[in-house]
Amino acid sequence: MTENMAASRSNVDEIRDRVILGEFGVKNVHTTDFPGNYPGYDDTWDLEKFKENFKINIIHSDETTLEFDMIGTDAAIANAFRRILLAEVPTMAIEKAFIYNNTSIIQDEILAQRLGLVPIKADPRLFEYRNPEDQEGTEIDTIQLQLKVKCSRNPRAPKDSSDPKELYLNHMVYSGDIKWIPVGNQADVFADAKIGPVHDDILLAQLRPGQELDIVMHCVKGIGKDHAKFSPVATASYRLLPEITLLETIEGEKAERLKRCFSPGVIELVNVNGKQVAKVVNSRLDTCSREVLRHEDLKNAVKLGRVRDHFIFSVESTGILPPEVLVSEAINVLIAKCHKFLAALDATDTE
Repeated sequence: MTENMAASRSNVDEIRDRVILGEFGVKNVHTTDFPGNYPGYDDTWDLEKFKENFKINIIHSDETTLEFDMIGTDAAIANAFRRILLAEVPTMAIEKAFIYNNTSIIQDEILAQRLGLVPIKADPRLFEYRNPEDQEGTEIDTIQLQLKVKCSRNPRAPKDSSDPKELYLNHMVYSGDIKWIPVGNQADVFADAKIGPVHDDILLAQLRPGQELDIVMHCVKGIGKDHAKFSPVATASYRLLPEITLLETIEGEKAERLKRCFSPGVIELVNVNGKQVAKVVNSRLDTCSREVLRHEDLKNAVKLGRVRDHFIFSVESTGILPPEVLVSEAINVLIAKCHKFLAALDATDTE
């Protein structure tokens, strides 16, 4: 292979595999690795090749957040996965609020909406979807909750106090005041489930003496594309892995400035023969601000890019289900969609 052919192939590899961040724009943003687009490249989809290249690496995991890398797939699949997390993984949420008494200053409609957005800790996999025509619900498709609070004066409050916390009792209504009322055999089936609001400190309303709330609520199973209250995630997002390449040795004062152009931890200075030389330590931490391109003596010494098939996912659960369970459920939904699509194709072929 001649030098020109090698350079040409390297350029094609960059177009296919990297998104390049320039001073006045972003290059290579479109997917071009489809069959027949580049001579000498076999871009036909192959299952074995996909299985060899596809990887999922868990980077960080705790009770509410999960960060993982999805490597070796297309943006269409990554985005489908993100959208499923947002809108198609089912949860339980308050659908109906039967307000028997509300003498607070909050209108019934506003209070009902606030209640609906309170995340309810209940495993949706243990419940069925409720029939829209069913007004009452059953133990297999409905969770019943109650909010009953009345505000009164505190007889032991100091005479000279002006603090509502000292003057009144039950004047702040929190999500922790919502109580689960078992329906049918739910008390036995979900004895260890501790059904109720995920967080007990969500402020719902403020009351004054004589004001009260008496509300019964029905939680049902639903998905986020029907209403945002059913969305199981606070955020579900992805970004491409940043790639920073130093095209020349940068040392001294220029290295110091280069380090300040990036997020902390991306560029570090190392001692080489008594000189401070810039080195890329962790490009993953970069926010791709392109600050370095503002410096005339630095912009041609650095190449900024992103790896096209390396997606950094961040999933933050509302607390209803652990984030790793949400990811697993999203995969199941995607598999079900694929089966449905294949079944539709088969049905079309037989007609």
